[in-house]
Amino acid sequence: MNTSRFVRAALVALTGVAVAAPKAALADIKDYEFQLVEPMLNKGERVFAVKLLNKATGKVVPDAVIFAIRLDMEPDGMEDMDTRIVAAPASEPGVYGFKANFSMAGRWRLSLGAKVQGETGTVANKLIIKAQK
Repeated sequence: MNTSRFVRAALVALTGVAVAAPKAALADIKDYEFQLVEPMLNKGERVFAVKLLNKATGKVVPDAVIFAIRLDMEPDGMEDMDTRIVAAPASEPGVYGFKANFSMAGRWRLSLGAKVQGETGTVANKLIIKAQK
C-alpha cells in the first residue's frame, strides 16, 4: 500500500511540474525577414549587407544558413541581366555581407533564401537595391 501511495504522489508531482513548466515560444518562419543595411549604392563593384531579423522580437538572427542568392534587374524589366554575387565578411552577428558588380544604374532585385537554426521552413525575401551613377 505504501508503494501505491508513493507512486500516486510521484505522478501528481510530475503532472504539476509538467503543467507549470514554461513552454518554449516557437517562432513561425514568417516571423523572419531580411532587410538591407543600405538600400542605395553607387554602381560598380560593391560590398553590401543585409540583416536577418526576427520581426516578433526585433533582434537580429545570427548563424542562419543562406543558400539561395540571386541579383538581377527584374524591377527594371531586365530579369536576364544578372550578376555574380559572393559572400563577404560582415561587421557583426546577424548581418550578412555580399559582394557584387552593379554594372548599370537602376533597380536590382536581391533574392535570398535561408534556414534559421531551430526553425522549420525557409526564409525567402526579395529586396530592391538602387544603384546610382
